[in-house]
Amino acid sequence: MAKTARMSTSRRIEVALTEEIAAGELAPGTRLDEVRLAARFDASRTPVREALGRLAAQGILIQGEKRGVFVAEYSREELAQIFEAMHEIEAACARMAAQRLSLLSRTEIETAQADCVSAAEKGDRADYLRANEAFHQAIYRATGNPYFAEIASEFRQRTGPFRAKKFATKEDLIVSAQNHEALINDIFSEDSGVASNSMRTHMETSFLQVLKVN
Repeated sequence: MAKTARMSTSRRIEVALTEEIAAGELAPGTRLDEVRLAARFDASRTPVREALGRLAAQGILIQGEKRGVFVAEYSREELAQIFEAMHEIEAACARMAAQRLSLLSRTEIETAQADCVSAAEKGDRADYLRANEAFHQAIYRATGNPYFAEIASEFRQRTGPFRAKKFATKEDLIVSAQNHEALINDIFSEDSGVASNSMRTHMETSFLQVLKVN
């Protein structure tokens, strides 16, 4: 029972940190202190260490040369390589989503987009980043393939802090939400080729913006 409870706490910590990194709330190079995290999550250091270890194994965190764990940092070349792989995976997800679109997945995508628009209109950067992640996650789920969804999610988690930097103003949020509309229409067209190309264009634009601010 104790082990189950410990793993449950560990998973809760892992999910919370993953969401914060993906939303850019924890910047590249940020050191994560076990003692402070244990206090924050009202847990012992063991589940904290387990959560950090799993995130490090995924490449989301890295072990420093000295004692400590840090949010991963990437060079521009490494970012380019990551985005190259990410483009292909995201495009495949859009293609599969268009082919397998259901009423439920359509509703989830529309709901996530409505949250993006609402956050953008308020100029709430934190809410927008979370809504934007939910938007892409809804597309991943629409593929009906959990393996594709998992791989796509891992790339978004790794690049979250870098992508977050491109949203500096309310106008940036509004333009991003507007760009979603064309992507949604192409996925909802159920034309897999159009959806794939639309996502590829969307990701290329995102990558160029990321390079400008990193």
